[in-house]
Amino acid sequence: MVATCCIQPVDMVKVRIQLLGEGGGAQVNRNPFVVASNIVKNEGFFSMYRGLSAGLLRQATYTTARMGIFRTISNSMQTQDKAPLPFYKKFFAGMAAGGLGCVLGTPADVSLIRMQSDATLPLEQRRNYKNVGDALIRIFREEGVNGMFKGNVPVIYRAMALNAGMLATYDEAVEVLAKYSDNDAMVKGSAKLLSGFCASAFSLPFDFIKTRMQKQTKLPDGTYPYRNFNHCVAVTLKNEGPGAFFRGFFTYFIRIGPHVMITMAVLEQLEKFCKQSGY
Repeated sequence: MVATCCIQPVDMVKVRIQLLGEGGGAQVNRNPFVVASNIVKNEGFFSMYRGLSAGLLRQATYTTARMGIFRTISNSMQTQDKAPLPFYKKFFAGMAAGGLGCVLGTPADVSLIRMQSDATLPLEQRRNYKNVGDALIRIFREEGVNGMFKGNVPVIYRAMALNAGMLATYDEAVEVLAKYSDNDAMVKGSAKLLSGFCASAFSLPFDFIKTRMQKQTKLPDGTYPYRNFNHCVAVTLKNEGPGAFFRGFFTYFIRIGPHVMITMAVLEQLEKFCKQSGY
């Protein structure tokens, strides 16, 4: 939640970049600085923090669960001699933690994407959610349980890819780098940066599809633009090409990288505090 407060504006820019050019058509400027400037100019500075309540709820549920599940699974696979786990076991633990944890966070994630993308819709289609509570209640009333879990397939894929890239890479990097340096701060700092890059590279295509599916509104005939994960992939490939799935990688990395680094740093301090307090 601390990390989300720090990077929420970057996340807003990332979402808007992913929605630019949807359906093909005219070329648009996807420079993150231009996009951020346009958001502030047209919607005001505090619009950069739109959806913060949903973002915080998402972290309190999804991220809390996935990090706890990862450590629980990895600890359960530890042998009696406490030898470091091989990377493939860490990778499996990360994927499992992401897949299980995202079940708790998907409703908040749907709310977040909709709140961040609302201003891109025509006036008559805007939802104008007041906060995450209002969003969850209205989604449930208007669309049922399925609406709260819209885009759950790419959400699960993204969570599995991101967690495998983040948590497994971090643990492995710390073990490898510690062999070459006794500087704990440098080792863990480098491991955080590497895990942030891997998490970004592994998960961006799934994050892109997730954003498209969660943002969509009904067409005049009552159907949605994307029927499912595979249809969204096919339509995007046809209209925008394969490069679209990695659109805004720089912005995404600037969003994921610091988020990973801050999250791991805060977690380490909380663990130290708990140990010192006898918990």
